[in-house]
Amino acid sequence: MTDSNEMTINLVVLGRTQTGKSAAGNSLLGSSDFESRWSPTSVTTCCSLGRSCRISGIIRRQGCELALRVQVLDTPSYPHRGLSKEQVKDTVRSALSRHFGEEGLHLALLVLRADLPLCPDESSHTIQFIQELLGPTWKDFTAVLLTHADKAEEAGFSEEAYLHSASSTLLSLLSSVQHKYIFLDNQKSIIKEERAIVLRKLLNFIIQNNYRVLLLKHSKE
Repeated sequence: MTDSNEMTINLVVLGRTQTGKSAAGNSLLGSSDFESRWSPTSVTTCCSLGRSCRISGIIRRQGCELALRVQVLDTPSYPHRGLSKEQVKDTVRSALSRHFGEEGLHLALLVLRADLPLCPDESSHTIQFIQELLGPTWKDFTAVLLTHADKAEEAGFSEEAYLHSASSTLLSLLSSVQHKYIFLDNQKSIIKEERAIVLRKLLNFIIQNNYRVLLLKHSKE
């Protein structure tokens, strides 16, 4: 909180190359802070923080409307074509400590593509990465963001049907984070109303977690 009439939520986006991390971050911010384009290799090579303007009409607390601000930390993909796994981890750890070390992190958003299967090896490596970054309570502070949900819809899958036919690997991951997941339609995510729906869902996760934050200090400091 910056004042009694405003709330700031701190988010970090994590994921593999071309899952749409940077595009998802832009959708949450309602801006184009992060470079996002198709590329056969990793586009993001360093962490960067984006901040939204004041957003009205999203959240009420104790009967009063609060203005919302969103801060999103964009990160290099893991694994990365040009950086070692240790370099990525050190880069992200340092940025988390620098930007959210005092205020704390509300949610880490693991970005996955809804139109691509999640392999067991990919899932285990990703979970290990998040555990090492966030520590033993990572499940309480992690949600899954399924991008390219429009592709699943084009194939005739509703969200319910998609999950009914999803792999055991994905279902196990969703279960481990207490079913905190959001489908993001890449075609509609730039629409103000769609963005508000996604932000309300994220806020519901934060409320369910009693507004707790994860305090992150760099282990080398």
